[in-house]
Amino acid sequence: MRAFRRLCIAVIMVFLLLTTVLNLFLIGVKDHNKGIYRVEAKRIADEMAETGNYDLEKYPHITGVFKADDGELYTSDEHYLIIEADGMLYRVEYTVGSEQHSIAAINCVLGALFVLMIGFLYYIWGHIIVPFGRLNDVPQELARGNLAVPIPEEKSRFFGKFTWGVNLLRESIEDSRKKEITMQRDKKLLLLSLSHDIKTPLAAIKLNAKVLARDLHKDEEKRRAAAESINTRADEIERFISEITKAASEDFMNFEVTQGEAFLSVIITRIDVRYAPQLAIVGTEFVIQKYDDCILSCDPDRLAECLQNLIENAIKYGDGRRIEISFDKMDGCELITVSNTGCTLEVKELPQIFESFHRGNNADKVQGNGLGLFICKKLMGIMNGEVYADIHDECFYITLVVKMV
Repeated sequence: MRAFRRLCIAVIMVFLLLTTVLNLFLIGVKDHNKGIYRVEAKRIADEMAETGNYDLEKYPHITGVFKADDGELYTSDEHYLIIEADGMLYRVEYTVGSEQHSIAAINCVLGALFVLMIGFLYYIWGHIIVPFGRLNDVPQELARGNLAVPIPEEKSRFFGKFTWGVNLLRESIEDSRKKEITMQRDKKLLLLSLSHDIKTPLAAIKLNAKVLARDLHKDEEKRRAAAESINTRADEIERFISEITKAASEDFMNFEVTQGEAFLSVIITRIDVRYAPQLAIVGTEFVIQKYDDCILSCDPDRLAECLQNLIENAIKYGDGRRIEISFDKMDGCELITVSNTGCTLEVKELPQIFESFHRGNNADKVQGNGLGLFICKKLMGIMNGEVYADIHDECFYITLVVKMV
């Protein structure tokens, strides 16, 4: 806000300085023009003394020259002065410039511009600077984890939607935090319960193992029963481990999908607007093949998210030469394929690329968490679609199958 105040003061000072300079210039021009008619009158007197005649067209500021024989020498409704030429007196009438009125008109215009400028600066202050100042600390507080930071409602058309979006972001962060806490608590309780349950069969295994090791059972039947008990308890432990593994591999992300309908062109336009300028800067050829527009059965935001994940992967794992989006139709479905050149992934790894946290052999020098294709797989499944990948001629192809309406 201080910077804006300093900017306003600087703009006003510059405007006033320019206005002063312009007025001084106009006043100087006025004073200069004011003495021209006297110079022309003197030249007429000299010309008449030398030749006895004069040419009025040579003197633009002089409107007429009159002598006493033409009437009252000192009587005229026009501006005039008296000159002497060849012993006679003449009345020389001249025009007075409108510089005074011009200066006044220019100052009126400048005054109106000054008022408009002040109004414009005040509008910016009230509708942009002040609302932005009230929101200035909100992102920092959210980053610190302070989700209770007050977010003032703004009716301004510049910040109304922004504050609404920030409120949604805060609610989303708070909801995610609650879900994470609940999930962590449930998993902790599950692990504690399973750990306790494992102790019982483990104790039985240890006891039977000691009996067998010391050969305390002389009867073959009892030894067989002890061995079977060990095997049964081991099966129990294996079952508990399976439950732990299942709990650890359960969905750790919330996949909310609002199934609806959307035009293919709307989704592709979003992708084009987002990535075409970015890829043009780095010199990557970004091609969107021609397609027939159609209505898709999907969540448009989630489908766009899937395409963004695929293009981000193409940027990270391709060679940067070419990324292409192509289209096809099959069995009432739209097939949207994203391909990139420079694929180094091995074909044998294709079955694992949709698993969570899986990273291929081409990801050693690329930052990531192995969730992009996993998310695509989950979202497409919820939207009654499919996703599959293939490799041909060192190009990676991944296709989204979306049902059409």
